[in-house]
Amino acid sequence: MTVARHARLGRGGLAALEICTVAALYYGSARVGLLQQLVRGQVTPLWPPTGIALSSLLLRGPRVWPGIALGAFLVNVALGPSIPAVLAIVSGNTLAPLCSYVLLRRTGFRRELDRMPDALALIFLGAFTGMLVSATIGSGALALSGALRGDTFWPTWSVWWTGDAMGVLLVTPVLLVLRSARLPKRASPSRWVEALLLLAATVCVGFLVTGSTPLMFLGFPLLIWAAFRFQVAGAAPCALAVSTFAIIAAAEKTGPFAGHDLLTTMITLQAFNGSASLTALLVGTAVSERNQNQQEIARACGLLAEMVARIAAGSHLPILPDGRGEQEEHGGRTRRPA
Repeated sequence: MTVARHARLGRGGLAALEICTVAALYYGSARVGLLQQLVRGQVTPLWPPTGIALSSLLLRGPRVWPGIALGAFLVNVALGPSIPAVLAIVSGNTLAPLCSYVLLRRTGFRRELDRMPDALALIFLGAFTGMLVSATIGSGALALSGALRGDTFWPTWSVWWTGDAMGVLLVTPVLLVLRSARLPKRASPSRWVEALLLLAATVCVGFLVTGSTPLMFLGFPLLIWAAFRFQVAGAAPCALAVSTFAIIAAAEKTGPFAGHDLLTTMITLQAFNGSASLTALLVGTAVSERNQNQQEIARACGLLAEMVARIAAGSHLPILPDGRGEQEEHGGRTRRPA
């Protein structure tokens, strides 16, 4: 009984630690996301906590949902506008990643993100579908509490939905990749040089994107480079960096965002962010699938060559090229099956 009790206490302590860790990560990433708020001090074009929440559910299971709710409450209680509205927003922020998690589990989603169906499920179910819950409940709570005017509901809803969706598309792949990231042991020096060049090029493009000249399109060659050479492990962080630079440009009204209203800015920004994340995920998973198929073909060819070598070593009879069957010896004669 004592051993069982200690085991239960240990599991309970681990679960409590996981919940507190998720809540802390949610709160910390929310404070970072609020640095670029566009609506009422609490609606941003990129909401990293949604990516952290969904990643936590995928990695640790649904038992960590209280950490999501606790983190969301700590963030929103200081923003208001009222306790009932805050509770509604917290429920939406908690239910949205849970809905995404259930949808992904039903499709057989794999956390390795090495298959095209996994990328498509994360995009269309985890991001675009699941985040409808938080945007609708949150915007509705602000409208019912009087914090939003009627003519600002849909712009706020669009910012909320796309911000949560971008959090899933840009943050979740990075966290899933980091979970299984390992330093390559046999990487050549040229491989490390290429990775450093990609990092330097991303930083340079970031300075250009946040400048006065509309050069956001320069990020797409970097995404394709990262996806082809480093798969999702390189493409996901590159997409997050490029989108972050675009968000900074939108918040500062520079480049292609200069002189536009909120709705136009959000359409332009999220079209770019969505295109960047789609490019990174789809190309990265396509290259991963190609590499896996090549490895399987090479493995099958190796097994076939080994089988042929064994057959040739055990018999001096010729092997039919059309594979119509084995040759059998009966009474010193060779008989081929019809």
